[in-house]
Amino acid sequence: MHVMQWFTDHPHYQSNPFFVGGSSYAGKMSPIIAQHISQEIELGKQPRINLKGYVVGNPVTGSDYDDNFRVPYAHGVGIISDQLYEAAIRNCKGSYIRPTDKMCARVLNTFQNLVSEIDLPQILGVNCIRGMLTHKFLSEEYTQLSDPSPEQPTLDCFAYRYYLCNIWANDDSTREALGVKRGTTGEFIRCKKSIPYASEVPSSIKYHFNLTSRGYRALVFRWSIYFPWYFTCAD
Repeated sequence: MHVMQWFTDHPHYQSNPFFVGGSSYAGKMSPIIAQHISQEIELGKQPRINLKGYVVGNPVTGSDYDDNFRVPYAHGVGIISDQLYEAAIRNCKGSYIRPTDKMCARVLNTFQNLVSEIDLPQILGVNCIRGMLTHKFLSEEYTQLSDPSPEQPTLDCFAYRYYLCNIWANDDSTREALGVKRGTTGEFIRCKKSIPYASEVPSSIKYHFNLTSRGYRALVFRWSIYFPWYFTCAD
């Protein structure tokens, strides 16, 4: 594990309190990594990391937890009214993913219409274009940044940083600074979904439970409705 090697190379940091942190999909992996480190500590592995807990923001948990808690979360932060929330409880009976009758479907359709007016990943931000950038932007000159196309996010959009990220990561000077040898790596694409991998952890709930029940501290924060989770709290 890379973090173990890092502490071996930098032993003067071993006594510092250590927290594992991540956001979005990394929020699913962070408790898994934290649990692995805790198990290494229990086995007496060296170097001994001073693990205190973990921090996750807008974390993915998996299974149906994330989607099903969008309705309660939206009500909790004032996006939907008490009346709509009560109608959802009454007609959907806690199941907000697969409506079982017409009344529940009608309530959830109203809910979807309301939340479509906001930026789901950043509920306090501007509702703007969030689509992945096309490759043509990566080859354009930087002067084109002042002339947004329909696919380029505007400056006040949260996704604008992702647009800049693609340009920055494919710049020759960036790759040179990072030690990327010319010709060894193709075009950088943020969130490249064609990379093959196996999804073996349907839910991270048990990892959160294992860590917190053993005394490790957890901080979970949220500003997104994408992955609303009933476990959002500070402990």
